[in-house]
Amino acid sequence: MLTELSIKNFKAWRDTGPIRLAPLTVIFGTNSSGKSSLGHLLQALKQTVQISDRRRALHLGDETSLIDLGTFADCLHGHDLELALEFSVRWRLPSPLTVKNALDERQAFRGDELRLSCALRADAAEQPQTERFRYDLMARGQAVLSVEHTPKTLDCEPLRLIHAQGRKWPIEPPEKFYRFADRTLLRYQNADFLADFAVQTETMLERLYFLGPLRRPPQRVYQWSGQTPPDVGVQGEAAVAALLAAAAQERKLNRGYRQRVLRFDEFVANWLKELGIIDSFAVRPVAKGRKEYEVMVRTHPAADEVRLTDVGFGVSQVLPALVQAFYAPRESTVWMEQPEIHLHPMAQSNLADVFISAVRSCEDGAPRNAQLIVETHSEHLLARLQRRIAEETIPAGDVAIYFVNRQGAAAEMEQLRVDSFGEIENWPENFFGDDMADIVARTTAALRRQADGGRDRT
Repeated sequence: MLTELSIKNFKAWRDTGPIRLAPLTVIFGTNSSGKSSLGHLLQALKQTVQISDRRRALHLGDETSLIDLGTFADCLHGHDLELALEFSVRWRLPSPLTVKNALDERQAFRGDELRLSCALRADAAEQPQTERFRYDLMARGQAVLSVEHTPKTLDCEPLRLIHAQGRKWPIEPPEKFYRFADRTLLRYQNADFLADFAVQTETMLERLYFLGPLRRPPQRVYQWSGQTPPDVGVQGEAAVAALLAAAAQERKLNRGYRQRVLRFDEFVANWLKELGIIDSFAVRPVAKGRKEYEVMVRTHPAADEVRLTDVGFGVSQVLPALVQAFYAPRESTVWMEQPEIHLHPMAQSNLADVFISAVRSCEDGAPRNAQLIVETHSEHLLARLQRRIAEETIPAGDVAIYFVNRQGAAAEMEQLRVDSFGEIENWPENFFGDDMADIVARTTAALRRQADGGRDRT
């Protein structure tokens, strides 16, 4: 689970400062304010981990990748190639990590969080190169072991790295934005643990999933031949396949401790019903022995069952969000953009309950410890979230809410302080528009018309 993120000189962001990430993090903001860029950088980090080319510091993307960020100049704040793109990401480890000094068994360091900080700078060909990266193993919020790697140096504190006999060759430059070269590790007698840091980074990024703001339109028939997709896809294109795979594996979920356990597809169908947009939902094969499936929906108890393509667009758009929220493996982070799109206000409110359930749900009797980071414009979702905090359905500390605004060329982020009663102590100006101005203008217009005898000027 991600616990903190900071970014410098990336697109609209000159400096985000440290962003606390809670199990349920909600990000609001004006259009084109820069809020989506936060997730875009993480997508670039993930796709860099997945490529085989270790010399490429950052995979900016192509037609086959998660995201295409263009050139390195496109990514830098103000397109200034003199700047370094810097970021720091901190995450809670699935289980505590212990680092032992291979040359002194009495020296050991144990932490439950890892922080990776990195700086990338353009080379002569305007391609990103790793200027430095640093790992901090942390316990109780403090670094207990730190290591920093530059193209020519490798420093570790308080553990001292000892050269292997006859291996005082120059160290290799960093690989990608986070890896130590194998030859560099062989240079020392007690540096094997550094490979564990890279593995932990890869594991964290592999467990990071994204759902974009626009999902694929519904289809009359879906193909599934038994595969298990890793996620629903950035556009939700694999949502039905993921649903069928989870049901075939007999995955079962409940909404929390000692609550009713349901098969995965039933669990999702129940949430669709509680959103208030359908009465029933089922995925069935077109015919026995075939790999074509239909998604059948009944909008009201007395209505006929119809295909997903024959009902409102909102069902097909929210389905990938529901599936991804519960399909992702334990200890995963799911980043969603505008999951409320095409939903009416009541459904948007109920979506907050879905997300609370996603971060508190259990699978096979154990908490899933999933994390959701949601970009949204929905005031209805926020109001329900505030209500649930007041009702103690979810602790205020398990929720982080941010507002992003554009001030000139740079984006700014403000954390909203929410107390245990669900009240926001520092509402930003015009957070959801100037409601009072609209009320005053409407009242003034009504009084003017009444004074004119209620005449219709149109």
